Amino acid sequence: MKMKKFLALLLTAAMALSLAACGAKEKQPSEGGTEDENALHLGYDPATGEEFYGPYYDEWSDMTDEELYELAKQEDATINVYATSSKMLKEEEPFEEMYPGLDVVVSDLDSDEVLSKAQIENETGNITADVLQTKDVNGSVFFEYYNQGIIEPFYPKDICAHIAEENLKYSYPLYSSQAFWYYNTKAFPDGQPISSWWQIIEKDESGNQKYRLYTKEIGQESAYLSLFASFINHADEMAADYKALYGTDLEYTYDPSGFSFEVPENNAGVEYLWRFSQAKMTFIGDGDELVLAVHNSTAEDPALCLASAGKIENQEESGYDIAWCINLTPYTALLNTESLFVAKGSNSPAGARLFIRFITGGTDGESGGLKAFTKVGNWPLRDDVEDKKNPAKLSELGARANDLDAIYAIYPDVQDMWTLWLNQNPNM
Repeated sequence: MKMKKFLALLLTAAMALSLAACGAKEKQPSEGGTEDENALHLGYDPATGEEFYGPYYDEWSDMTDEELYELAKQEDATINVYATSSKMLKEEEPFEEMYPGLDVVVSDLDSDEVLSKAQIENETGNITADVLQTKDVNGSVFFEYYNQGIIEPFYPKDICAHIAEENLKYSYPLYSSQAFWYYNTKAFPDGQPISSWWQIIEKDESGNQKYRLYTKEIGQESAYLSLFASFINHADEMAADYKALYGTDLEYTYDPSGFSFEVPENNAGVEYLWRFSQAKMTFIGDGDELVLAVHNSTAEDPALCLASAGKIENQEESGYDIAWCINLTPYTALLNTESLFVAKGSNSPAGARLFIRFITGGTDGESGGLKAFTKVGNWPLRDDVEDKKNPAKLSELGARANDLDAIYAIYPDVQDMWTLWLNQNPNM
C-alpha cells in the first residue's frame, strides 16, 4: 500500500477508536501549558493527545452578539472573508448596517484557493483571512487543515442547539446540499422508476442496460467518489439492500488484483463500484445539460442522470419533465455541507465569529444572514428556520450525514479503483 494511504489509514483508525466515545467538549487549557499546547484543534488535543469530534465549545461559544460586537470594535475593524460562493458578497451591506464601524471584505474564490491562500498566510505569518467558507466532502479539510493549525472551529452554543449533532461533527455548517438521480416524469407518470441504487445499473432479461445513464465523470467529482467510498464503508447495508430487492445473495464479480493496496474481499460497495464503472454512461460536465438529456428521453428509451439538487429549477424555468428520485435504498445521498471556519491567527477573532453568527441566522434565526443562501437545492440545518424554497424537507429525502473520517481513510484507493476499472469499460 502506498505510504501516504497507509499513514492516513493508521491516523483515521486510531481516531475512530477514540472519537466514538467523545461528544461535545469544552476546551480546558492544560495547567502550565504553552500557547501552542493549549491551541484549539478540532480533531485532536495537542496537550493531552485526546482525539474527538465536534461540536467543540470554547470560551467564544457562549458569547452573545452584543459581547462579540463590543470586542470586535476594539480589533481590526476589517473582516476578510474568503468564500466559495458569490452570494457571500450580498452579506457585506446588511452586516455593516447592523454593526456600524465594522467592514466586511469578501473574496470570491474557488475551494482550492480558499484553502491554499489560508495555508500560505499561515506559513508566512501574514494572516489576512478572518473567515473561511468551504466544503469538505472527503475529509481533507478536517484532517489536514485543522491538524496543521491553519483553521480553527467556532461553535456558537445557542445556535448549535438548533442543529442535529451529526451535522456538527466535523465543522460548523452554513447549509447542506446534495445530488439526486433525476427521471423523466412523462416517461414515468406513476412516479420514480427506481427505489434502490442497484436498480440504476439493472439489466433486462436480454442483458441490456435498462436506463441510459448521464453523469459528470465520477473520478473528477470528489463528492461522487466520496459517496461510492461511503457505500464501501457501509457494505453490509449495500449487501442487505441487494438481497431485499432481488431475494438472493449478491454475487461478487470484481477482480481485486492490479492495485498497490489490498482491496477488501466480498465487499458489496466495491462490487457496486465495479459494476457501475462497467455500465454504459455518457459524461456531461454541465448540470443543465444533464437534466436536459433526461427531459429528452422517452419511456421506450428511458434515461437517468445524476446532478445537483438545484437543477430541479429547470422544471419550472424551462418546462423540463424532470423530478428527483428520493428515498433510494440504502440511502439516497450524502449531505454536502458548506461550512464556516475562523482563520488561525485572525486579526479580528471576535468580528469573525460575529459575522459567522450573523450569516447563520443569529440567536433566533432572524438576522437575515441566511437569506442570500436560501435557494432550491440548499437546505438550512437549523430546526428553527423554515425552508420555503425546496419542494421537500431534508428529512424526507433519504440522505445521511457524511462520515468523513471513514471516507478519508479509503478515498485515494476508491479513486484508483474507479480510474483503473473505468479504463477497462468496453462501453466507454
